[in-house]
Amino acid sequence: MTEADTVHVEAPALGDFLRAIVGATGSTRQEAAEVAAHLLEANLQGHDSHGIMLLPRYVQHVREGKLHPNVAPTPVRQEASLALFDGNMGYGQHVGRQAMDWAIGAAKQHGHAVMGLRNVHHIGRVGTYGEQAAAAGMISVHFVNGVSGPPSVAPFGGSDGRLSTNPVCVTIPPAVPGGQPLVLDFATSAIALGKCRVAFNAGRAVPEGALVDATGQPTTDPGVLYRDNPRGALLSFGAHKGYGLALVCEILAGALLGGATAWRPELRDRGIVNSWLAFVIDPARFGDVSAFREELAAVIADVKASPAADPDNPVLVAGEKERITKAKRLAGGIPVDATTWGNLVEAARSLGINAVPAAQ
Repeated sequence: MTEADTVHVEAPALGDFLRAIVGATGSTRQEAAEVAAHLLEANLQGHDSHGIMLLPRYVQHVREGKLHPNVAPTPVRQEASLALFDGNMGYGQHVGRQAMDWAIGAAKQHGHAVMGLRNVHHIGRVGTYGEQAAAAGMISVHFVNGVSGPPSVAPFGGSDGRLSTNPVCVTIPPAVPGGQPLVLDFATSAIALGKCRVAFNAGRAVPEGALVDATGQPTTDPGVLYRDNPRGALLSFGAHKGYGLALVCEILAGALLGGATAWRPELRDRGIVNSWLAFVIDPARFGDVSAFREELAAVIADVKASPAADPDNPVLVAGEKERITKAKRLAGGIPVDATTWGNLVEAARSLGINAVPAAQ
């Protein structure tokens, strides 16, 4: 993708545009604000795969009755520190925040909480909910699976899609008040499926080792997922290790919670269906939280003190790269490939929104 193929949009104007689009699908002002803020933050942090490129698909799913605005999570089972919620196929960014609010409150009261959420539309960037927990001083661990059409990730040693990009997330609150949390948030595939879509829209290759074609041969062409029939598949990161984590997500988030699992063809045409199992822990319940924070700060300082192999790329910790990217994009605008921008504008106009923010 060349600079000529990219537009840059200022974050405040883009946020207003996103809120208008979500609101036009029938969402309340609060829900529209939550969904828009979530998508915008993903782009600001450099996770374009989980940002504004998804909104045209959301609009389509609302029209098809696969995504329901303005719903709340319904308790299926709820105890003092354990709950399973049904998301009623609502906007995941709205429903998920409510479910996480419950988990944080339960952990504050009981020292820990286990929260399951099934039958919810796309929850977006999982790190958002980890950041929500970290802001409340909580540690959190998350396992998520997703079903959206035919599965796209091959099992280790296989050659066709059997799993989704099933993400794992772990967050740890900052060592000092007002500091930055550790946010480890990754797809178990070599790259996120959305990053393949970004590359396909932009007409560029993906890194080697991320994809195979329909014959199981390595390729860097993302079109094998969107153009070819039979189509190719993503690979797991770390060979058998990523595959093992993806399988765990499928079992703990999908099967355990009674959610959708990728092997069932009858569940694949419901839009984007996520299931999510979260563990929230209050670190203060394990003893001296001040001592923990001091040790946390010391561990981080020690790893960051390792001499950089490349002087231009010092050692970072989870979440730091995203904060650097956000600062750059707040200053210089959010880059959006021309295809994604065109799709977003088209979705807005289909809803009667003709006021489009300036793009440079």
